[in-house]
Amino acid sequence: MPLPGTADYPPGLLDVTMDQLRTLLAVYEEGTALGAARRLGREQSSIQKQLDTMNRKLGDHCGEPLLRKRGRGERVHFTRTGEELARLARGTLDGWREGLDTARRRRGRSLRVGSTRYTLGYLLNAVEQVNDRFTREGVELTMAHVRSGAVLEKLRSHELDLVCGSILVSASAGAAETTAAVGHDVALGGYEVMEWRRGGFCLATNQPDGDLTQDGRPDGVGVGVRALPRLPLVVSTDGLIPGVLRGWFGPEYRRRMRIAAEIDSAHYGFELLSSRVLYGSMLVTQGIGEAITEGRLPEAQGLRTLPLVEDMGSEQRVLVGAFRRREPENRDPDHPVSLLWEELARRHARIRAEKRVSADREPVPAVAPVC
Repeated sequence: MPLPGTADYPPGLLDVTMDQLRTLLAVYEEGTALGAARRLGREQSSIQKQLDTMNRKLGDHCGEPLLRKRGRGERVHFTRTGEELARLARGTLDGWREGLDTARRRRGRSLRVGSTRYTLGYLLNAVEQVNDRFTREGVELTMAHVRSGAVLEKLRSHELDLVCGSILVSASAGAAETTAAVGHDVALGGYEVMEWRRGGFCLATNQPDGDLTQDGRPDGVGVGVRALPRLPLVVSTDGLIPGVLRGWFGPEYRRRMRIAAEIDSAHYGFELLSSRVLYGSMLVTQGIGEAITEGRLPEAQGLRTLPLVEDMGSEQRVLVGAFRRREPENRDPDHPVSLLWEELARRHARIRAEKRVSADREPVPAVAPVC
């Protein structure tokens, strides 16, 4: 008889170990005991012994075996019960791993951070200042590359704890205070944002002046958004820019655009235009446009930039900065995410001070984010 208030678990269930669940899942995914043994670095006899044990204990309880062996070299046949329990095994193992990872991050034993390509240098400079302390305190630091369009998703899914990059916001969204959420934008309500810069867009192009004159603004200043469908454009398939185009031209923007090339990274697009293999223009952020003009992007050598005037649709802006979830751990100044956050804030403050002092004498420091 079970004790009052305790669950009545079926016979044999509490004898099943995590290792046995891993074995069951490996056989289900690999198809054979031999494949599972190779995957797990074990002897096939060990795998088979675990399968026999689970077949006996759980199969007897459920009324059918979890799996049936076939001829030599053939895939194991999983019964319906076996398939259901294999899926449960995956959920159990993933749930425990996620729970342990969450506990480690909460207690400051691990920190997972990411950045877009053009904010990586900014993040690395900050990491260098805190990495010795992380090493002394046994903090496991991992880093990942993040596409601009996935910055908030990586935080929302808890894949990362802090991200440096850029996101789209409406032009009416208020400025973000350091370590404060942008209350004007609903999408940012659950996050803390350290804003480094905010700007619009421009065109990077290798087209001759004459090709762009007819699409220029009547006042002679830049090119209007209305003119984009008439220009041969190099367009990203992922990241921030597709979201910008959807905001101006709707979800079917590709049907309205004159797409000269599709790319998966800005770096590829710059090299393509610089090669003069094709003539066209590429929509980029204002920060990247400034870096091209100042010669800070070697891959964009020979390209020029034109201001883009938002003369239709909703006005959009690119917010560049650091992002993290709003969590209780952020209030602990000794937590790894707080240490890195504060180092990023100090670094940004120093760069802003340097820019004010040297504005009339030298270019912006190359370590500043260019997104």
